[in-house]
Amino acid sequence: MKFTKMHGLGNDYVYVNAFVETLPRDIPGLAIAVSDRHTGIGGDGLILICPSEKADARMRMFNADGSESEMCGNGIRCVAKYVYDHGIARKSELKIETGRGVLTLKVEAEGGKAQFVRVDMGEPILDAEEIPSTLAGPRVVDVPLPDLGTSLPENWMADCGLDPRITAVSMGNPHVVLYCDDVQQVPLAAIGPVLETAAMFPRRINVHFVQVHSPGEVTMRTWERGSGITMACGTGACAVCVAGVLTGRSGPAITAHLPGGDLRLEWSGTGNPVFMTGPAVEVFSGEYAV
Repeated sequence: MKFTKMHGLGNDYVYVNAFVETLPRDIPGLAIAVSDRHTGIGGDGLILICPSEKADARMRMFNADGSESEMCGNGIRCVAKYVYDHGIARKSELKIETGRGVLTLKVEAEGGKAQFVRVDMGEPILDAEEIPSTLAGPRVVDVPLPDLGTSLPENWMADCGLDPRITAVSMGNPHVVLYCDDVQQVPLAAIGPVLETAAMFPRRINVHFVQVHSPGEVTMRTWERGSGITMACGTGACAVCVAGVLTGRSGPAITAHLPGGDLRLEWSGTGNPVFMTGPAVEVFSGEYAV
C-alpha cells in the first residue's frame, strides 16, 4: 500500500489515496499499526483520501488508537494540498467531504504546489447536548470546572494560574477550553486524559489549555482525543477562537501559537463560520506492507 506522510504544524498523519489504493478491511487496525512511531510509519493517525459523490474528495480520519473522528483541521489542509498537488482536483477552491459535512477550502499555491490553505470550517456547535456534554445547557460557557474525582498533581491549578471555568465547543468534533496564566506549567499528560474521559463528555473530548497574550494573540497546548499530546490541533484552535469571543477573553481574529507553529483564526460571532488559515507540508512517500 502506497502512502504519503504529511503534517500541518507538526500534527502528522499517514495519508492514503483511496482513489487508487486497495485498503485492508480492518481500517482501525491499520491506523493503530501505521501510527506507531517505533514499529510503524509514525504519526498522530491515519487519513484516507477517498472519492466523494458530493465533493472533490472525502476525508476519513482515524486517531492513533484506531477510533474514527469526525474532523481534523490540520488534516483537512493536508488533504487539500494532496488533492491539489497530485492532480485529483487542480482548483484553487476545493470542496472536501468530512464527518461534519462538505467544507470549502482555498489553496494558496506557489511554484505549482499548495503552501497555505484557508478553510471555511463551518459554524461552531454550541448546544450542550450536541457537543455532547451532560453539563447544564443550553451552552457550556465559563461553567465552573466540576470535581474530576481523581488523584491529580498537587497544586497544579495554582502552579499554572488556572481559571477554573470551562467552555465547550464542537467543530464537528468536541472540544473543551480552559484558560490559565502559563500553559507551560500545565501537567498536560496527567490532566489531559482525565478530562478527555470525564463522564460529563460522553463521547470523550479534545482538551485545550490557553494563555491569552492580547485580544489578538494566544498560546495553546492540546491533549487530543485518541492521540494524546499533539503538536497542533486545527479544530481545537477554531474552538479556542470561538471560546475567546464567547467569554470576552480574545477578539474575533487571533493568531494562535501552537507547539508546531501558528494558525490564523477568524470568527465574527453566532451564525457565522470559523475560518482557519495555515500551512500544509508533504514530508515523504513510501510503501507499507499490509
